[in-house]
Amino acid sequence: MSTQSTPSILFTHRSHQQGFRLLELPPELAELLSSENPPTLQLKSPSPGAPKTTATAPAADYVNLCTPTATYSIRQVQSSNSLHILKPSSGVAVRKDDLAIVGEDGDGDVDMGMEQLPNLNVEGTVTSIAKCGSTLELHKPAEGFSAEPFLAALLDVFEKGVEDSDHDAADGLSATEAATIKRETLERVFADIPVSRAECERGWVEICAFVIPDNGLDSKSACWRPSAEMKLDVWKRLMEGSVLQGIDLKQQFLVRDLWRSVLDDDGLAPFPRPLFEAVVRRIREIDGKDPGALEAGMKWASIDKEACVRWVGEVYLQVTAPGPATATGESEFLSAWKDLLPESWREDVSVSTLPKCYMHPDPKTICFATEADQQKAKKNLPTDTSAATAAKKTRNWHELFKNQKKQKR
Repeated sequence: MSTQSTPSILFTHRSHQQGFRLLELPPELAELLSSENPPTLQLKSPSPGAPKTTATAPAADYVNLCTPTATYSIRQVQSSNSLHILKPSSGVAVRKDDLAIVGEDGDGDVDMGMEQLPNLNVEGTVTSIAKCGSTLELHKPAEGFSAEPFLAALLDVFEKGVEDSDHDAADGLSATEAATIKRETLERVFADIPVSRAECERGWVEICAFVIPDNGLDSKSACWRPSAEMKLDVWKRLMEGSVLQGIDLKQQFLVRDLWRSVLDDDGLAPFPRPLFEAVVRRIREIDGKDPGALEAGMKWASIDKEACVRWVGEVYLQVTAPGPATATGESEFLSAWKDLLPESWREDVSVSTLPKCYMHPDPKTICFATEADQQKAKKNLPTDTSAATAAKKTRNWHELFKNQKKQKR
């Protein structure tokens, strides 16, 4: 319990306040930073013209805080109570002549000069050097962050018809030189993506992106993402080659042997080897402790059957039925999907195996669903303009406002 004899603390206010921003850390990040080997944090913002996604802030200009493996969006939170940053003083730098003490003389608060408080002890002075009316808060959305939309906007599409000379752009480079160029290229590309390095690498693998190492190409034109048709073509050649050469994709195999199996009779490649390796990397079994460096070539690999079956079905659906207007029969799709897989894998084919990349325009047909279509489906909105127009023209008020009511709920 305090008494009248309790010593008081002299509180002063610096006239020129310093600029501070307070950042509130979530427990897991605070624990990470206080560990023996704290990681380097990065503040990353998107490049001009970057796409807006549901996993990022809606504003065009924003900054994310990134650890090597996680991403946090930074939000400013206003506070009704101002926070003062205090700096203790030993009293050496405090001159009594510069102080105007606000005290109480019995009649109310008044300003008193130092002559009225000759015994004032300034040794325990604390000074307010900054006043913060808001704090910065870190937020990680439930859906997480993805680098795929940014990579799709940054990288050129590799499809059939690309000059054959581009296939051999890495000829004449040693393995060390090629790996160095790939590493430097990836660093430049990932620097423009406001998510962590691990999430950038995950997105890179997911879309089968690859680099053709050539000293004459800049970072953007040296990087590619294959079209769905190109990915399906690589898989078909890979499948045919493995059957002809007796390579069991489920067992560990030499990647160079599988590569040789896709070459034609004259030893020519139908597509760049980096593209081939990108597809293999996408569907191979991953060692959780060592997924492998993206810039390094693969020596051994084995195919993850479950991931491969799902990926082949997704790619084939995107090629054959990219939207509701081109929807195909579900039974025909399943039959063709089975024909693209090894005999022993066909029993795993089913629509439920696919990721959330499809939709049913009617009960018996199926088509690929883009991210925009999926978002519309979540909001119960029509996925094509004809349905939207019909809803507007209807005279049934219940139908007209049905979607709006569902959105409010």
